Amino acid sequence: MSKAQSYSTSTPRRPRQSYWAIVWRQFRRQKLAIGALVFIGLLCIVAVFATFIANDRPIAMRYKGTLYVPAVWTPPSLRALEFGRLDETMSEGDWAVWPPIPWGPGQNELTDMLQAPSARHLLGTDKLGRDVMTRMVHGSRVSLSVGFVAVGIYIAIGIVFGSLAGFFGRWVDIVVSRLIEIMICFPTFFLILTLIAFLPQSIFIIMLVIGLTGWPGIARLVRGEFLKQREQEYVVAARALGLGASRIMFRHALPNSLAPVLVSATFGVAGAILTESGLSYLGFGVQEPTPSWGSILASSKEFVDFAWWLVLIPGLAIFATITAYNLVGEALRDAIDPRLRQ
Repeated sequence: MSKAQSYSTSTPRRPRQSYWAIVWRQFRRQKLAIGALVFIGLLCIVAVFATFIANDRPIAMRYKGTLYVPAVWTPPSLRALEFGRLDETMSEGDWAVWPPIPWGPGQNELTDMLQAPSARHLLGTDKLGRDVMTRMVHGSRVSLSVGFVAVGIYIAIGIVFGSLAGFFGRWVDIVVSRLIEIMICFPTFFLILTLIAFLPQSIFIIMLVIGLTGWPGIARLVRGEFLKQREQEYVVAARALGLGASRIMFRHALPNSLAPVLVSATFGVAGAILTESGLSYLGFGVQEPTPSWGSILASSKEFVDFAWWLVLIPGLAIFATITAYNLVGEALRDAIDPRLRQ
């Protein structure tokens, strides 16, 4: 047996990795981005389970022989019950499991107005005596929902228009390109302010406007990717086999064009969160009593001289969340682009 034959038989072949496995391997080398991804995951968990983390109602309780879950739904028979004095009305055999933060987002204690962080209120209270930590937990729902929903809307629109322009070309590309140029001229922030002046203030309007005005960037990315993909051999072979245009576009070409879209989406979520926070700070975003990080920060304007926790805590939350999304986006961009890989 020759040396070449012995080497080929003794050395096992390295298994071939998929594209996304290579991207993940490159991504996880950046420890700061991994930490940012963990932070985003924890923030999503807090937002999803906010009702069970901070609430003035028990997570579950047994009251007068019946099991209830007041944190999820309070039956009509218990709506007049004062949960703050639940222990006084409970009989033998009854029990209650309270959230880690036993304060509601709208619960105000006038005796605890503008209290600094303490054992009773870990992050202090606002001017109405509401627990800041509870409002921060529930406010994460607003910030993340605006980011994910708005970005989801404009990614869906951008993918459709970009795919059509890049795949068909000719007059379709001309029409979509002119539409993109027109939409880029609309400033999202001021358009939202204009619409709010004529429509009732709602978080859904903010989501919709950000979604309807943010798609041109995604459409341009997808269009550029489709211009490259439509000349690839697998697309030519699919056409020769008689596959329909929609199947070639969305089943074969689109999965190979999504890499830059994912990078743009991470930056888009950060931008949407910043836009919502800015609107809430100016008083045009989420209205009371719904908590949001921007509205908590706005409540500190009158007491900035001494109520430092109302400035520091929501400000750090907004800064940390936007920075985390940007770090993940930059790491994902470096992992996807072969020229930037380490």
